[in-house]
Amino acid sequence: MAKIKKKVKSIRVDADKCSGCRSCEIICSAYHAEPKYSIINPARSRIRVIMHRTNDIWLPVFAGEYTAAECMGRDKYFIDGKEYEECSFCRAACPSRDMFKEPDSGLPLKCDLCESDPPLDKPKCVEWCHDDVLIYEEREEEVEEDVKIDDMEIGLKALVDKHGMEKLLETIARMSQKN
Repeated sequence: MAKIKKKVKSIRVDADKCSGCRSCEIICSAYHAEPKYSIINPARSRIRVIMHRTNDIWLPVFAGEYTAAECMGRDKYFIDGKEYEECSFCRAACPSRDMFKEPDSGLPLKCDLCESDPPLDKPKCVEWCHDDVLIYEEREEEVEEDVKIDDMEIGLKALVDKHGMEKLLETIARMSQKN
C-alpha cells in the first residue's frame, strides 16, 4: 500500500467540561433522521453520553466501527479513584451490547462527522455543545491508502452475522417480489 497525505477530521473530547446535558445526542439524532430534523430519538444518535450519575461523570463517546466479535478482555480501569469497565469507553457496535445499533433494524451506527453536500463547517454535535466539550479538528496526516467499505456493505455484513446469509437472501427475494 502506498502512503498518501490525507486530511484527517476528528473530534477531541474534553470530558472534564461535560455537564451531561446531552445536546450532542439530541442534535445528532435529529440531523440523521429521515427526513432531517423530523424526529428526535437519542437511541439513534451516533454519540452517546456515558453517565455515572452517582459519581458525577459524563463522557461523550462516538460510534466507531462494527465488530462481529466480542472483546476478549473485560478489564477494569480506575480513574481519579473511580472504577470503570472496558466497555464503558468502547466505540464499537458488537454482539454483547445494543449501544450504537439502530433500534429498529439492529444495524450498526457509525459517526460520519455529519458529512453532507455541501459540507458543514463542523459536525452538529460540536456546533451545539454548550460547554465546549467537543472540539473539531482537521489535520493533514500521512496514511496508508486503503479500500473504503461503504455503509451498505457494513450493514449487510452485520445482518448476515446476525441472521445468516440464507435468511438475508430469502428476505431480499421476498421483498423484490412485492415491488
